[in-house]
Amino acid sequence: MNNYLLRTAVWNLAANDLHDGGAGDGILAEDPQAARQALGLAHLDADLVALVEVFPITHIDRLRDLLAEKNLSYDVTILPQPDSHLNIGFLHKPWFTVENPRFIPGSEGTYRGGRQALAVDVIAGSRLKAVMIGVHLKSGRGRLDQDKRDGQCKVIGAWITALRQVPGYKRRPIVLMGDFNMIPGQDVSNFHYLGGDDEMNFVSSWDLQDRWSHILKSGRANLLDGFAVSGPPSARYVQGSLRLFPMHWAMKMGRAKFRNEVSDHLPFTASFRVS
Repeated sequence: MNNYLLRTAVWNLAANDLHDGGAGDGILAEDPQAARQALGLAHLDADLVALVEVFPITHIDRLRDLLAEKNLSYDVTILPQPDSHLNIGFLHKPWFTVENPRFIPGSEGTYRGGRQALAVDVIAGSRLKAVMIGVHLKSGRGRLDQDKRDGQCKVIGAWITALRQVPGYKRRPIVLMGDFNMIPGQDVSNFHYLGGDDEMNFVSSWDLQDRWSHILKSGRANLLDGFAVSGPPSARYVQGSLRLFPMHWAMKMGRAKFRNEVSDHLPFTASFRVS
């Protein structure tokens, strides 16, 4: 445990094989992919990890158990999605508190299989009380896809704006992390609505604009995953700490092999001061 920092991460596990020629059962306990992802998470060794595309929902428990075999202790916070087989959950070390998990109502959008954003309260050390929100927005590059994301982003942005008026939450840092399915510089309206009343600063768009997180079949890649903190930039967030974690290098894999055997996304990491 670092007495001064909470190291967070976000990672899309790429468990959605329902529409990609797979068996449609996600990542099962005996699947070698589960063991590889646990190894990747052990390399990551973050204090809190927001996981996207948890399918089946028991996969997060399997990852926790595999990490325990590596002497890394994690607790699980997750809620089953109301309208999607793809879940959002959190792995977190036991030295701090994660509580009050709740969905943002209506954030699944107007399309079949939409995922609701999942918010939790995080209390760490003597000074960090934050709200962290895991998101998995509509995929697709077409205009209709962007419009559907607009609808989701408006709901999440309005929820953040309203939270700022709730006693006890007015000064808490708010963190958005997940698979935005948005590309900086392209999906301008999505970013505008997701930020609420100029509440959020999209540090991934600033610090990672020349990087990539999503690996395409063609071998190309782009920055679909996102990370944002409430603005003005929270005094708890360590400026410049957001990094793309090269898990494929840590696992001694090329980009294509990593995509096929582990995930088609790489994780982000970012740190917050706790004392």
